[in-house]
Amino acid sequence: MFKLSVEGYFSAAHQVRGYPGDCADIHGHTYKIQVSVEVAKLDEIGMGVDFRKLKDELQKVLEGLDHKNLNTLPFFEKHNATAEYVAKYIFDQMKEKIENVIAVTVWEGPDYSVTYSSDET
Repeated sequence: MFKLSVEGYFSAAHQVRGYPGDCADIHGHTYKIQVSVEVAKLDEIGMGVDFRKLKDELQKVLEGLDHKNLNTLPFFEKHNATAEYVAKYIFDQMKEKIENVIAVTVWEGPDYSVTYSSDET
């Protein structure tokens, strides 16, 4: 089994509704995102998934989040704009484009990250 990953970045504001502290106020992050895919077989030239295709699809998703207030986007009006839900949102968007996506990791800074993966097999 081969696991391939690409990374991207976006900057956005958010606030965590109901949080008993500073994160309840609007603030921003430069988010680092890693998308991972898994393949069992390589294609005829020895690639699992073209890194460029994977990176391009991730960039399209991140463009919809970059320099936005996440709380104002439809998904985050229904779900709190936590790193956990950011990871799920990006996972779901990527899974629509590339079926063998297995995980998305979101860093809100150098010391904090969350990984979302589907429980589908």
